[in-house]
Amino acid sequence: MSTPTVYDVAERAGVSIATVSRVYRNPDSVRPATRDRVLAVARELGYLPSGSARGLASRTTGVLGLCFPDIHDTEAEDVPDAEDAEDAELMLYSDEVIRGMERAARRHGYALLIAASHADAVGGQLAEIAGRVDGLAVLAQTVPGQDLDVIGRRLPVVLLAGQREEEHDHIEVANFDGQLRLTRHLITDHGLRRLAFVGGPPDSPDGEARFRGFQAAHLEAGLPLPEAPDVRGDLTQAAGRKAVGELLDRDGVALQGLVLANDQMAVGALHALESRGVRVPEELAVTGFDGIALSRLVRPTLTTVRQPTGRLGEEAVELLVGRIQDRARPAVARVLPVKVMLRASCGCAGERTL
Repeated sequence: MSTPTVYDVAERAGVSIATVSRVYRNPDSVRPATRDRVLAVARELGYLPSGSARGLASRTTGVLGLCFPDIHDTEAEDVPDAEDAEDAELMLYSDEVIRGMERAARRHGYALLIAASHADAVGGQLAEIAGRVDGLAVLAQTVPGQDLDVIGRRLPVVLLAGQREEEHDHIEVANFDGQLRLTRHLITDHGLRRLAFVGGPPDSPDGEARFRGFQAAHLEAGLPLPEAPDVRGDLTQAAGRKAVGELLDRDGVALQGLVLANDQMAVGALHALESRGVRVPEELAVTGFDGIALSRLVRPTLTTVRQPTGRLGEEAVELLVGRIQDRARPAVARVLPVKVMLRASCGCAGERTL
């Protein structure tokens, strides 16, 4: 089967070769309908830009790639008592993954190419990135499945978190187990019975696994089974603040604790509770999930489940390097353990690991 060319794409899409080139190099200069048609044809044919094809054929770039969504929660720097903290102390999830990948890539003699992808241009951007790297790590839900399939035919791909796909290597953390252990602690050790779960988007596999852990702890304790998260948010601090408003303003709700699907929302919840005069943990316990550095800087310090995000990046490199050396091996799926960090926001003194 011959390798598809730019001419094939242009002919099938009914556009000029120059238009195909602009779709990949300057997608904003092409009308959305035309851009989408060109990318759809490219996916169908399995086409990559010519520079990409050369790079993929030689496997000599000496570069590994990481693609993640361009989502920046600017409010992460608005932290009481931490105004003078260095930016490095406020690293979010993707930042720690990047650092882990960089460390491991250096050990193997690779450089790292990092790309934050916008949803409206991810197809063209991904194809361009693929031509510059020998292997690609993709953070969950960054890239549509059809685009991954095209890249995966030519390039080793590892998926970080999210839903596993059988044809690609996959790494995730023990979301279910971590949330089960944390919720069990709230129920058993603190005697809390009326807990609300603030979930992420319903299409987030990690967030849904955490909710299932929350449910399992209730079943284990003989408590009523929550059928769905009490509130959902987009995983930002603003969503955490909004969730507090929705939950506390409901008639007849007498909560003892808020269990949030990630640390960013939990930090937003802490700020909202403080503004309402609700004392944490005396009146309401609050917990998060992720273990980002910000969780140690807020007051009270945040009880959370710490993901090994740096190790996630390191494991991604190990899988990519292994796949580069042996493209025929079966896809690998790894689940990394987590640690429950007990701090002041749930009523624990000091800091200890569960």
